[in-house]
Amino acid sequence: MNIFKKFGLRIVKLRKAKKWSQEELAYHADIHRNYLSDLENGRRNPSLDVLVRLANALNVSLEFLLKGVFSPNDF
Repeated sequence: MNIFKKFGLRIVKLRKAKKWSQEELAYHADIHRNYLSDLENGRRNPSLDVLVRLANALNVSLEFLLKGVFSPNDF
């Protein structure tokens, strides 16, 4: 599984933990819902700005947002 799909699954997990819809997270992160859907499905490569917006919206650190997404073999 590539890192974009892993990241997408991580977003879904954190979003569902807050019991938010994609629309709610997109609103709080100030991104379009379609873009969020693409992120969750591993079809987009988010910028640092988007990562920070998602972390802030989910009230987690950037480090926590990316936890488990990368493995040592990715570098």
